[in-house]
Amino acid sequence: MPAILIYGVPDTHRVWDGVRHHLTRTDVEAWDLPGFGAPLPPGFECSKEEYVTWLIERLEEVGGPVDLVGHDWGCILTARVASLRPDLVSTWAGGNGPVSDQYIWHPLAQIWQDPVEGDRYMDELEPMSLAQDLVAGFDVPIESAEEMVSHIDGPMKDSILKLYRSALTVGKEWEPGLAHVTAPALVFWGVLDPAVPIEFGEKLGPALRASQVVKLDCNHWTVLQRPGEVAAALEGHWMQPND
Repeated sequence: MPAILIYGVPDTHRVWDGVRHHLTRTDVEAWDLPGFGAPLPPGFECSKEEYVTWLIERLEEVGGPVDLVGHDWGCILTARVASLRPDLVSTWAGGNGPVSDQYIWHPLAQIWQDPVEGDRYMDELEPMSLAQDLVAGFDVPIESAEEMVSHIDGPMKDSILKLYRSALTVGKEWEPGLAHVTAPALVFWGVLDPAVPIEFGEKLGPALRASQVVKLDCNHWTVLQRPGEVAAALEGHWMQPND
């Protein structure tokens, strides 16, 4: 069964290119989420629950348990999938996505969650200005930041707002379910992340009975800043028969 990589906001499958380059296995797929590079299914309203349901349905089509990996929102969503459908997940790995009742959303998320301020933000968004913010605030390489923002279109803007507005209390709702995850787990985290501090990685690891919490000397976008180290951690995780 393949490894499935799921990204966060505001990414597309391309954010995994560096990690995939360093992986030795070839049965690796990076899926695009509805509204984030993939078309929106009819009636899809981009809530956190709908993304989880969409992932579960896609995984059911694969036909067997997979090695599931998530970053940022991908971490949050795949952890939920693993808690609801452990039969679909052979191993799980994720990072820099909080699943904690103690987490307070970062300032930009709070803007997006506000019906007035969030709409204004998206209406006035200048992609290159956002790229500079990603470089300055999150140490994203400029080429990666420019490539990332080039894919932010109307559907993605709308999807971001709807996703975040559905997630005001996601930690309170989903943290208890972590106890139901049975797949061997690995947590990887950028220790310099200002949006999701390392303490939430240190909490997520024990909640999932993870084999380890890999702490990487970088910011939020581990998959862009430390792709080789992320790939090595994943392959070590997948190779352990009794994780």
